[in-house]
Amino acid sequence: MRILVVEDEPLLADAVAQGLRHDAHAVDVVYDGGAALERVGVNDYDVVVLDRDLPVVHGDDVCRALVERGGDTRVLMLTAAAGVDDRVTGLSLGADDYLPKPFALRELSARVIALGRRARPAAPPVLRRAGISLDPHRREVYRDGRYVPLSRKEFAVLAELLRADGTAVSAETLLEKAWDENADPFTHAVRMTILKLRRKLGDPPVVLTEAGVGYRIP
Repeated sequence: MRILVVEDEPLLADAVAQGLRHDAHAVDVVYDGGAALERVGVNDYDVVVLDRDLPVVHGDDVCRALVERGGDTRVLMLTAAAGVDDRVTGLSLGADDYLPKPFALRELSARVIALGRRARPAAPPVLRRAGISLDPHRREVYRDGRYVPLSRKEFAVLAELLRADGTAVSAETLLEKAWDENADPFTHAVRMTILKLRRKLGDPPVVLTEAGVGYRIP
């Protein structure tokens, strides 16, 4: 998934981003509400992890702006205030979930994954196609019963291809979903990752190239 973390405590923001990247997500990080509004105006995010008490533009206003622009982006709001009234206020602004500080990174990751499922069409817990099975929670991949060790980027690309259910996925879409905003769109990162993925999945080749369109698993 493509995720935006908005948190004005840099150490916490970076720790959250690192944990989410470990789960094979593409994560961008900003430290104030103004920067958050700039990012969501440029990129499509599956989930925004949003601190409520932000400088420049308050988290409440960022949440309202996300709701008003529509789309499928889900919002997980963070706050140091854990009272019932605070949670109700956050949810009434349009946030999809609410997590008080301090929190466990494992719980935040689980909530992000749950919100991501809501941002996309319903998909089975384990993705299966062409003899491949991918478990997003255990981060395990098998082909015809053989375990396939993948890097985080390879895992993320394979997950996107399986979710496409046989249709082609463009290199641009894969770059957007599996890499963060620092990725150079003119690099060969997607093509090289596909080559490594094919090699690890073995024969017969299962990731096909459609010239001028993208990649698919039939």
